[in-house]
Amino acid sequence: MGAALPLGDPAPLDGRLPDDVRARPETDFSVYLHVPFCRVRCGYCDFNTYTSDELRGARQDQYADTLLDEVALARGILSQAGSLRPAATVFFGGGTPTLLPPGDLGRMLQGVRDAFGLAPGAEITVEANPDTVTDAAAAELAEAGVTRMSIGMQSAVPHVLAVLDRTHDPRNVDTAVAAARAAGLEVSLDLIYGAPGESLDDWRRSLETVLALEPDHVSAYALIIEEGTKLARRIRRGEVTAPDDDLQADMYELADARMDAAGFDWYEVSNWSRSPAHRSRHNLAYWRGSDWWGFGPGAHSHIDGLRFWNVKHPAAYAQRLHAGQSPAAGRERPDAEARRLEDVLLRSRIRDGLPVSELLGEGRHAIAALITDGLVDGPAAFQGRVVLTLRGRLLADAVVRALTP
Repeated sequence: MGAALPLGDPAPLDGRLPDDVRARPETDFSVYLHVPFCRVRCGYCDFNTYTSDELRGARQDQYADTLLDEVALARGILSQAGSLRPAATVFFGGGTPTLLPPGDLGRMLQGVRDAFGLAPGAEITVEANPDTVTDAAAAELAEAGVTRMSIGMQSAVPHVLAVLDRTHDPRNVDTAVAAARAAGLEVSLDLIYGAPGESLDDWRRSLETVLALEPDHVSAYALIIEEGTKLARRIRRGEVTAPDDDLQADMYELADARMDAAGFDWYEVSNWSRSPAHRSRHNLAYWRGSDWWGFGPGAHSHIDGLRFWNVKHPAAYAQRLHAGQSPAAGRERPDAEARRLEDVLLRSRIRDGLPVSELLGEGRHAIAALITDGLVDGPAAFQGRVVLTLRGRLLADAVVRALTP
């Protein structure tokens, strides 16, 4: 059911933002819509998601209406903090958003459109489990305004899916991609590598399967074992082996080589796109520190440096909103040092890089050694930006430590 919420100051019951927090028209605004429902819990998952027997009074069939209450509340709060801005991106995440009827997702999107408007050419993404995508569902989502589908493939190898507790039929990835294409949607495929028992040949098979499907975008994330998950308990009991760091590094290098050969460019450490036009603008908004409002249980938001987050459980979330209260549980405003560290951490991960001018003295002085060590691209640094090399992407945390002494 997800990690604990962060510590912070209590949020007011009306959700009002501090008077000095402003919705600034020059800053892009994005919307995240959290759908916290899953048929089963994957063994590695630490997200704030719930199966049917964990809902304790919350109802899936009422969820869209409840979330729309938060949208209406947010409109009033943001209108008090400055001018309303149209959403440049909208992202339905989860959980499994496509467990809800397409009509519910369409109503949620229409609620965002009515409250804030959508920017011209807005990117509208829906995450999907391959087993939940049909021709009719994809067409209905496209009709509602969705432009992009992010399909959770994870692997093409049955024994890898089994150790991850993924229950979808690998063959349904093909049909989900075909359905999305027929509806005119862009397609992203999501992969996880480094699962217990996964070999380099297994990973190569998944990559070849992905590239044969000719998606517009691919995400590939190294498996991280989160405390409290079923997979962490299995590793602790010795039932399966922990991921091997060296093997994960080999898998990343193989992925980058195969993506490059197929005409994909990396634009963030774990993300490749067929062209700049197919990059995930929603995720770039996070990495660049734009404003966003996260709707739904446990969702996080960021407005003008203020961070706040909702109560976790769908029942508590619904109870707050039905009482006319904000679902926000807490909030914080990181100080200048914390914001600087976060900015370096996030912006150094993207291909556009981090402006050298934003580093303090010791961080700037570290660049020469990072170039010598093959972690930072020399020509880009001379042009004023810190851009990671392939080796630097594998050792991104070390680069951040050097840039923020």
